[in-house]
Amino acid sequence: MANRRKGGAGRYRSQKKISKILMLAEAVILVAAILLIVVNNVRPGKITTAESRRAAVEAGTPAHAVPGFEMANGKVKSKKAPAEEEQPEEAPEEEAPEAIEKSAPVDPAPTSFSPHAVESTQPSNLISYTNIVVDGYYLDSVSEYQNDGDISFGVGSDYTAVEGIIGFRGNNFRNRPAYGFVDYKELKLNPVWSIDTDGLTYNGNTWTGSGWTGQPLMRKWPKEVKQHMNMYDSAKNKDDLIEVIYACMDGYVYFLDLETGERTRDDLFLGYTFKGAGALDPRGYPIMYLGSGINSNEGISRAFIINLLDCSVMYTFGNSDEFELRGVDFFDSSALVDAETDTLIYPGENGILYLMKLNTEYNQDAGTLSINPSHFTKWRYWGTRTSDASYWLGMEDSAVAYGGYLFVADNGGNFMCIDLNTLELVWVQDVLDDTNGSPVASVEDGHLYLYISTSFHYGWRSYDTATIPIWKIDAETGEIVWHTDYTCETEDGVSGGVQSTIAVGEYDLSDNIYVTVSRTGGTYAGVLACLKKSDGSVNWEHKSGYAWSSPVCVYSKTDVGKVLYCSSDGNMYLLDGASGTEHSTFSLSEGVIEASPAVYNNRVVVGTRDCKIWCVEIT
Repeated sequence: MANRRKGGAGRYRSQKKISKILMLAEAVILVAAILLIVVNNVRPGKITTAESRRAAVEAGTPAHAVPGFEMANGKVKSKKAPAEEEQPEEAPEEEAPEAIEKSAPVDPAPTSFSPHAVESTQPSNLISYTNIVVDGYYLDSVSEYQNDGDISFGVGSDYTAVEGIIGFRGNNFRNRPAYGFVDYKELKLNPVWSIDTDGLTYNGNTWTGSGWTGQPLMRKWPKEVKQHMNMYDSAKNKDDLIEVIYACMDGYVYFLDLETGERTRDDLFLGYTFKGAGALDPRGYPIMYLGSGINSNEGISRAFIINLLDCSVMYTFGNSDEFELRGVDFFDSSALVDAETDTLIYPGENGILYLMKLNTEYNQDAGTLSINPSHFTKWRYWGTRTSDASYWLGMEDSAVAYGGYLFVADNGGNFMCIDLNTLELVWVQDVLDDTNGSPVASVEDGHLYLYISTSFHYGWRSYDTATIPIWKIDAETGEIVWHTDYTCETEDGVSGGVQSTIAVGEYDLSDNIYVTVSRTGGTYAGVLACLKKSDGSVNWEHKSGYAWSSPVCVYSKTDVGKVLYCSSDGNMYLLDGASGTEHSTFSLSEGVIEASPAVYNNRVVVGTRDCKIWCVEIT
């Protein structure tokens, strides 16, 4: 029995009855004290990596709920038993709580999820038919399709355990374009380094620098992986190296040290214009999936699977595909990989959704890597409004995935939910116009929602102005929860409306979303709008040149959120996420910035159309 405080419940009595009563009282007090310690000190912590999260899940109990353990510095550790020493009569001084290192945000899972159509979202309202080819064999009916394994995605924070940003907006929810936290002091944007890029000319047209969507990727490779890469020795030997991998419109993929801007290896010339971000493998394998956005002197546009050990091309597909119905072979989307089934999922602007089992073989110790794609599946569709002149087929956005479902919009105003295991359309929502910005998933009050908007394609709905809604969509049914409308202008080839991808706020910004709206309030004007998740009402707007670049929310370790974005006036802006107050502006370019930035801790990387890649530090 533990010792009691002097002057507490009383001293020991010799009488047996009194002794039993006191022992019972002591036990009650001890239990109450332990519960108090647990409530105040053993708070459910956020687990640092996806591996530790998965380990806790596989064990059947969240790590922070296991008796005898607590969270500290984002890690699970043994909890010391209360000391068995005599306590002083005076109450001890209250100690400051142990500082807990905040880890990456964790997305909650929906309490239930069963996608289905309602009358307004029946696929037949907008889609005439779909077809499937598997390994060159044309199926008579979609119902004949049999998947090779059960595809099922978790929430966005479980997509990968690697350190960095491995795809457009980070994961399968498209909600993490920033990695780590920012240590705010001055709230200034300060340039760190820049390098020059170039342009690529084909058929009389020159594509320069970094375009839409143009987001860089960032990766901290383990030492065991780096030793087999074609990196320079200085990069291999740098333990804290963060490699920036940036595919640009000049046909090159650049490999840069985030700290210095120095090359980490030779530039990779593939000879095609790359507008999209590409993607790295979420399992940590040294693989890059990258698609070109236009034909070139090298040939017809295509998608590449690249071995990042030696920068060799392991596989290409999508060029001159006989199954496509549109007549283009472009790939701006950032691919997804289902780790459990080893399946690559790649939407194309040619109107084909590609799925293939990669049959990946990777030996980290030996430094060997190979793929042998099989069950190569192509899914296509035809819209009720589709024609050669308008409402085109094709998917330029980067899809969201959850469970066994893919959510993707297209150039023809169709926002589609597709069952990845049957390739049946589940629901389709009318999003009015050529939709290029990617959807974003958000779990709120146990329910999965999608935020999306659309662009204003010249001549389809109007030649002067048109309404551009920003939608909150129920991911189960495709129904519209609310919409907030802007009136936008456009011109042929330079669309107004929303070309960017919405940023969903977290921590102290968790009630908000952030979206850049182009050509509203003037031909070359635009706003960054902060809207309430609950009803779409406008909290505040920040006016600038119109922006195709996607905003990024960044946070300190004390949950203070800021929002960062770039615009066509060549500026990068840092704003207070709650009020919209402008903290800092930095001019990166005399021309436009179409590309979307990615953020690693305090450092922001983005490319410009005037042939620069910039690294800017938030101080």
